[in-house]
Amino acid sequence: MFVRPFQLSDYASITKLFREVLSEECYEETIEAFAKQLTLDPELVLVSVLNEEIAGIIIGTIDQRNQGYYYRIAVAPECQRKGIGKALIASLKMKFTQRKVSKILVTVDVHNEPILPVYEAAGYTDNNFSRSFRHLRIVSGR
Repeated sequence: MFVRPFQLSDYASITKLFREVLSEECYEETIEAFAKQLTLDPELVLVSVLNEEIAGIIIGTIDQRNQGYYYRIAVAPECQRKGIGKALIASLKMKFTQRKVSKILVTVDVHNEPILPVYEAAGYTDNNFSRSFRHLRIVSGR
């Protein structure tokens, strides 16, 4: 398994993965944010590849205050609990560190509340969780 930046040829596999693991409402929100992040800063969209197949994706963003956010993570059901989520989180953290963000936060909404233990296993605590009372969105940062 390895993690790399998103490539346009990944699009069909990623949308299939999103449909497989996200609710319809979450899928609609995520696909819109995914498209926006690809236009703003595609380097913050990473995929994991296992046996030449897309096994997971993580979408990050950086806001106007130079804070990095984990927006959404999705891992194929058959690949869950194999360290792929942690590898994606660690790889995006490296991107944030390279960009010298002032703080790294995990965006939390009703859709990703159940996967917070993955972030906790990666060392994040409640102090790193940014809870939103509205829909999550990708912001036009730097």
